[in-house]
Amino acid sequence: MDHSLVTTTFTLDGYRVVKNLGVVRGIIVRSRSVFGTIGAGLQTLFGGNITLFTELCESTRRDAYELMIQHAQAIGANALIGVRYDATEVMSGVTEVLCYGTAVVVEKN
Repeated sequence: MDHSLVTTTFTLDGYRVVKNLGVVRGIIVRSRSVFGTIGAGLQTLFGGNITLFTELCESTRRDAYELMIQHAQAIGANALIGVRYDATEVMSGVTEVLCYGTAVVVEKN
């Protein structure tokens, strides 16, 4: 799927929606490792960006996004509109990241 056809808006300039295929999602559940938690704890002593957590969050969001795209492609979509992220702590140190949107088929105007 062309990533330029994935948007948080409900329209794509220059395209029209010809078919709505419904909601698709990508879900990832991740936990922090003991070593990562210790390393991040040490980073907090110095302040600033906690790179271990930043990298974990970024890779988790990227994986959820890619799973959503795979789901959309599997049902025949060539675009996604209304894309959003959500995160929920399942238990201490374990977080679910959900990326969801509406799978559509679009054509150029």
